Amino acid sequence: MTEVVFLLVPRLHLLDLAGPAQVFSTAADQGLDYRLHYVAEREDVPSAQGLALRAATDWPALSAADLLVVPGWRSPTLHDTGPLSAGTLARLRAHHAAGGTVASVCAGADALGRAGLLDGRRCTTHHDVQEELARRYPRACVVRDVLYVVDGRIITSAGIASGIDLALHLLAVRHGPAAAARVARQMVVYARRNGDEQQASAMLRHRGHVSDAVHRAQDVIDARFTDRLALAELAARIGLSERTLTRRFAACTGLTPLRYQQELRLERAQHLVCQGVTLESAARAVGFQDARMLRRLRARTTEPPLAPAAGPLPSASPDGSR
Repeated sequence: MTEVVFLLVPRLHLLDLAGPAQVFSTAADQGLDYRLHYVAEREDVPSAQGLALRAATDWPALSAADLLVVPGWRSPTLHDTGPLSAGTLARLRAHHAAGGTVASVCAGADALGRAGLLDGRRCTTHHDVQEELARRYPRACVVRDVLYVVDGRIITSAGIASGIDLALHLLAVRHGPAAAARVARQMVVYARRNGDEQQASAMLRHRGHVSDAVHRAQDVIDARFTDRLALAELAARIGLSERTLTRRFAACTGLTPLRYQQELRLERAQHLVCQGVTLESAARAVGFQDARMLRRLRARTTEPPLAPAAGPLPSASPDGSR
């Protein structure tokens, strides 16, 4: 069981807390091993939005596998805000020194800075206080205009809703992009992972839509992208005709089901090749009969994706057969 501890600071923003908490709570509902805790220096914690929160003052025992998150608080400046005792800052340092991960949302990065965890590291925070964070911690490298920054076991995110992106990234790292996509879909949010650099996961970059039928089709293909999966079978599972599924899929993703499955196969094959697997072996591992199709797909990776269209598209089996 992974413990996720949220350190609550007076006048915290509710969404800074609720966003990542919902991600890990939803992951736990889906069978992943997370248990959430809320701690503070005092039991009663006022929020920036006026809702009073109640937290524990006793910390749970933490291991290197656990996560400590500091949500941000309302403040036009960082100076003299977000009060935390020397003992609490020492807990942040100790958890990181023991091999644990420490994350922040919005102004929470200032708590990490006070604990000395930003020295020599890349980090980010809300755009309103980026310049002040850089002045307060000159040994840190503050990255502007990104959702989150990962530097070893220190992870900082920008303002408010970016805590959701940070938490989805952590899920994807630990459990894979498909697990993160399932949680994002349950939360009805865009499953993006673009932090300080673009992330290339095909399972996530084509999820920025709200069509439940297409999401369900993607779920099937994600789970079986190495299998021979006929379009007729896929459409039957979703409860749509082949033509309707193909048209909706293209309208939402810019791809046919076939091209989507091919992208998943190509991405996985390229990963295997980078690990030293031969092209032929990688092709077979992802479901191709030989390396010829894989070579063709690799050669055309610079082609633009299919433009969303409302007209009928050629029917094809997602496994590559016509």
